[in-house]
Amino acid sequence: MASFVFFYFAGVIVLTATLVVALRNPIYSALSLLVMFFHVAGLYVTLHAEFLAAVQIIVYAGAILVLYLFVVMLLNVKREERFHGQASVAMFLGVTLLTEAILLVFLSEGPMFPAAVANTSELVTGNTKSIGQVLFSTYLFPFEVASLILLVAMVGAVILSKKGILDPKS
Repeated sequence: MASFVFFYFAGVIVLTATLVVALRNPIYSALSLLVMFFHVAGLYVTLHAEFLAAVQIIVYAGAILVLYLFVVMLLNVKREERFHGQASVAMFLGVTLLTEAILLVFLSEGPMFPAAVANTSELVTGNTKSIGQVLFSTYLFPFEVASLILLVAMVGAVILSKKGILDPKS
């Protein structure tokens, strides 16, 4: 069952990543990227990394994708209908990589997916709790320094975006 779930997530991730590059409409490409981000988060959940899955959805699907959409909307990308000859090179590289992957599967001698033995003592406390304990005890000072740097960068961006705020008044 676990291998079926993995192959489902992996297949959808590969398909949507291909669609991100192949689709001509940038909005459809961004929607394919959104589906890919959610399936990567699902893959993290199957690996018992719930915190990474939540960060994947919040940061990538939430913030980064919205930033991509803002850039696409602001740039007003126009279609280019000319053929540059890149498709033939891409097809050749894709077929080569697919052939190598198939040869790797058929010529491998051991089991393709060795049985993973989960250490149950590590899974008792939970990933989010253990990350929080380490972050706010061992790495408290670097965490605070990083937050201070982000605050300074945010204030600097606001000052730079305001026109005439640094000009002397005469």
